[in-house]
Amino acid sequence: MPLSLTSVELRGAVHLDQMQPQFAAISAMKSDGYFPVEGESAFWLEVRPGIVVNRLLDIALKRCDVMPGALMTERHYGSLEVHGPDQGQVLQAGQEILKAIGKTWADQPRPEVLNDEVIHKITPQHAMLLNQARGGMLVLGDDTLYTLEVSPAIHVVRCANEAEKAAPIRIASMNTSGAVGRLRLCGGDAEIEEAAKAVRLSLETWRNDPQSSGFAGGGR
Repeated sequence: MPLSLTSVELRGAVHLDQMQPQFAAISAMKSDGYFPVEGESAFWLEVRPGIVVNRLLDIALKRCDVMPGALMTERHYGSLEVHGPDQGQVLQAGQEILKAIGKTWADQPRPEVLNDEVIHKITPQHAMLLNQARGGMLVLGDDTLYTLEVSPAIHVVRCANEAEKAAPIRIASMNTSGAVGRLRLCGGDAEIEEAAKAVRLSLETWRNDPQSSGFAGGGR
């Protein structure tokens, strides 16, 4: 018997106005679908039960001119991503999905920040260990490192994209699914401090509807 979509739990909904170069490249590297590119808009969703993302992606693709970039089902949650050059179509895809599950942007739970830390001037040995498991740019000795752990995991995508807008940092790794999301940024002291401010602002505005708050506009 098909699940009623209105019983789906909304974990997180995130709109990116313009994907930044590193963010887009890392997303493409992890993508199982159509690769996003710099400058495109994107919509990300996390729900429970996880497998319902198949039906929600179907709704978005049939009603809007967007491309699928990710479709993931974890132990408890599922997430999807759609993107495209037309920001209006991407926003509409997000609205169609939210409407289907009877939710709005304001129905998202507050992100729980488990870790938000700046570590200055890490050692070369520490940097090499991080590079063994990196999913993005190389970490170098004497870099300043920023680490974030947050639940729901999906919020990491906006944090990473906004951090890259704010300062010339490097995204070392970005884990966007599972029980928690994790982000590692590296660079100079001042740049990392600016990026950390952008991350915190992003987490404070998680409920903003991009079509009414003005968040949808702008870019780098």
